Amino acid sequence: MADLAKIPVTIITGFLGAGKTTLIRHLMRNPNGRRLAILVNEFGVVGVDGDILKSCADESCPAENIVELANGCICCTVADDFIPTIEALMALPRRPDHILIETSGLALPKPLLKAFDWPAIRSRITVDGVIAVADAEAVAAGRFAPDVDAIAAQRAADDSVDHETPLSEVFGDQIACADIVLLSKADLAGEAGLAAARAVIEAEAPRRLPILAMSEGVIDPRVILGLNAAAETDLAARPSHHDGDEDHEHEDFDSVVVDLPEVSDPDALSEMIRKLAREQNILRVKGYVAVTGKPMRMLVQAVGERVRSQYDRPWGAGQRASRLVVIAERHHIDPVAIRATLRAPLGA
Repeated sequence: MADLAKIPVTIITGFLGAGKTTLIRHLMRNPNGRRLAILVNEFGVVGVDGDILKSCADESCPAENIVELANGCICCTVADDFIPTIEALMALPRRPDHILIETSGLALPKPLLKAFDWPAIRSRITVDGVIAVADAEAVAAGRFAPDVDAIAAQRAADDSVDHETPLSEVFGDQIACADIVLLSKADLAGEAGLAAARAVIEAEAPRRLPILAMSEGVIDPRVILGLNAAAETDLAARPSHHDGDEDHEHEDFDSVVVDLPEVSDPDALSEMIRKLAREQNILRVKGYVAVTGKPMRMLVQAVGERVRSQYDRPWGAGQRASRLVVIAERHHIDPVAIRATLRAPLGA
């Protein structure tokens, strides 16, 4: 009878660089007896997060249980990509006890919830819960959420006002769809920052939500897994800015892939990434870099001007190459300028 039970799925959503992958790595290390499977949806043609997670594979979540879709939003390619991938995970020789889906940082979660109503899977799978990860420091600073009071005042004065930017719509939809909000990087935000971030999210949320702080992705799995929310049957309680739209688009954002030669000065490269954020409003940079004299590859993760890097593992045979994915709002994307900025300190 156990095989007839629906497999629970947890959707982990959140803005670019909020800490979704770090959270999933923590869950992989602490599965509480569950055998996990993971579906990662990247924005851009170069996958990074899936590779990071595969490097953490173990008996509870082997590498074959980790699947990456880097060819577009999974809710836009349901029949071609999402359904076959979910069916393949459910058909693994050892059936997973729980599936985690890491959405793209640009994804609207509600269309993905609707995909769980497809006849091919709806009797075999259920959305256990939607977890929104929000960068506490960034939210407190007002970078990824609207000024709710100001917008309400503008609307009251002028019905024709353009009420939100694309970024705030993404943030708002992720919060509205969530069962739990996790404020990441709490150690960087501090108590005052956490209080400010909570206030922003409470103002944004359409209903009362649990809001929990965490650092380095550490949270008790019992708090976020096993919610039994059946979120796919609860769409009316999860309003979206895009309700009523026939389709949703990702044309507000675009990505550029930048290939680089070996890097001799990682600090100079980090400074160029910060320069991109300041001067070209780049949202996110991620990828791998080959550093001269270093046998291990350097993982680069940047959100705005915050750049983090670490050597994660040795290069595989024939794989030593520097490649970064740069993501921005479409009207800020200038591929020529981006490539020139990143290659400037390399003399390339």
